[in-house]
Amino acid sequence: MFSARPEDRISALCAEADFEQIARLLTTHAFSWDIERALELALFRTYAMPSISSLLARTGEFAARPAKRYDDTELLLSEPLENGLDSARGRAAISRINEMHGHYRIANDDMIYVLGTFVLEPIRWLDRFGRRAMTPHEQRAWTNYYRALGERLGIRDIPADLAGFAAFNARAERERRRFAPSNREVAQATLDLLLGFYLPRGLFGPGRPVVLALLDPPLREAMGLPHPPRALRIGVPAAMRLRRLVLRALPRRRRPRLVTARWRAGYPEGYEIAALGTWPAARPGACPRGGALSREGRGSAAR
Repeated sequence: MFSARPEDRISALCAEADFEQIARLLTTHAFSWDIERALELALFRTYAMPSISSLLARTGEFAARPAKRYDDTELLLSEPLENGLDSARGRAAISRINEMHGHYRIANDDMIYVLGTFVLEPIRWLDRFGRRAMTPHEQRAWTNYYRALGERLGIRDIPADLAGFAAFNARAERERRRFAPSNREVAQATLDLLLGFYLPRGLFGPGRPVVLALLDPPLREAMGLPHPPRALRIGVPAAMRLRRLVLRALPRRRRPRLVTARWRAGYPEGYEIAALGTWPAARPGACPRGGALSREGRGSAAR
């Protein structure tokens, strides 16, 4: 069972031995909304790399079914995090990711870069906008979780620590980030998808510059997206920092906010892990139906 203040448990756990529990508490309790938003914006950093965006564009999923592509990615990454890397559901999700990756020629450096965005962007977001920043202890555990995930995904030469990921991604962006039409294609489809979570389509026009104000200028340029007005570039981050002050006055979350338990229009009756993703054709029945966690799944997510 969770204590009345599950976030308080983090400091008593070991960043080397208990990194899965710490990462789970950070994501489902301490910073649930913030980490989800940070990982959404982390996607844009990957789209600014032509070697990544071109592959994503070739699958056709962003043009044909952007919501499914987003849901599948989020669910496949959340199953191991919420249930455990070596749980039945975690292993099934990782196996499904590996199955899909195995049908494409993906450079190991691109895999490291994407993994690095999952490590770095939530930490950076919380530094800027969170109720508080991640502590060094939490940063080590967060990094260790994604190192362990990367190992299970067959990624080689994974950086040993947070500084290593930061150096690798900074070098990759200096050397390989540049504009390509596929960058803009994938970024625009994702931008409109994210706006659709909050706004009717008629408001996408004024909504786009608000989201773009949260991205740095080199990133916008590499995706071929316009720079928002100066007022928004100043005002949107300022509003997010004001939100931080409000959050500090609110009570802490006591119940887990589980991504895998969320109702989704694309999966109104739940989902099968083996049917997530785009390629190859999935094998139905390989894992119990999801959508809301099973009793066993909920228990492991609440450890």
